[in-house]
Amino acid sequence: MKKLAVVIALCAPLVAWAQGWPSARPITLIVPFTPGGNVDFAGRVIATRLQERLKQNVIVENVAGAGGIVGVQRAVQANPDGYTLLIGVDSPISIAKFVTPSAVRYDPQRDLAPIGMLNAAPMIIVGRPGLPANTFGDLVKLARSQPGKLSYGTSGVGTVLHLAMERVKTLAGIDVLHVPYKGGAPLVSDLIGNQVDLAMLVTVVTLPQVQSGKIKAFAVTTAQRVPQAPEIPTLNEFPELKGFDMVAWTGLFAPAKTPAAIVERLNAEVNEALGSPDVGGKFEGQGAIVKRFTPAEFSDFLRKEQMDYAEIARKAGIKEQ
Repeated sequence: MKKLAVVIALCAPLVAWAQGWPSARPITLIVPFTPGGNVDFAGRVIATRLQERLKQNVIVENVAGAGGIVGVQRAVQANPDGYTLLIGVDSPISIAKFVTPSAVRYDPQRDLAPIGMLNAAPMIIVGRPGLPANTFGDLVKLARSQPGKLSYGTSGVGTVLHLAMERVKTLAGIDVLHVPYKGGAPLVSDLIGNQVDLAMLVTVVTLPQVQSGKIKAFAVTTAQRVPQAPEIPTLNEFPELKGFDMVAWTGLFAPAKTPAAIVERLNAEVNEALGSPDVGGKFEGQGAIVKRFTPAEFSDFLRKEQMDYAEIARKAGIKEQ
């Protein structure tokens, strides 16, 4: 009983302090990429909502560099007081420590407190207009008849797009050459111009070009077809890739040891916002999937994903350059 009383006495000030959050101090929301992209968009949408709900200034700070690693590093070094938050994505949180370990000075599982997922973007395999294949089955046959001859582009080595296509290669038994690009825009341009055969990209970037007939669509990476293009099959529909379900996600995090009461409050605000047209509606309007997770569910999702990505990187031989 004495030990229990000591624990309660020690925790009481922390609970009282967490209940007083937020105070007049502004909250900084770190976005680990430059302004103007999809991640920045998600950050600014949720920042606006949190500012309204918490009655407190939420300042978006873009801390770009090293594919998001610099921004994540800034966040994990911040005080765990609820006044620094992070918009996180898969590459610097679930992938980087396996493909660029020398650049990562944090442990995502140890140094971050997952709050909730904001959205998940389906990925899509697309092809140049002149490629002699019109279905995913055609594509597999073509690739198997020309091992190592076809090329596919992504927005960089070690990205979720790269790992997703490497998993497709392994499961489908095909050999296509990876060509990394510095971003999606030049890749789409080369694809339209028949300079690269295939690409793995997020649907939000490519559906307009697919629907206008500028590029071909073969399959999406989610377990279900996407509502914006229900005619495009899923990889899950093909026997060799049964169960395939991969997304490019965006989520909200705090530094580890942020009081649980603050994490739970933020999770409740995020999940409520995802049901609104001002937040969830905007994400879905971009072609993303809205997912409501508790902090524990998000942590479990990340733990499993990190194990999967470690295995994909190992099998594909993706190593630090």
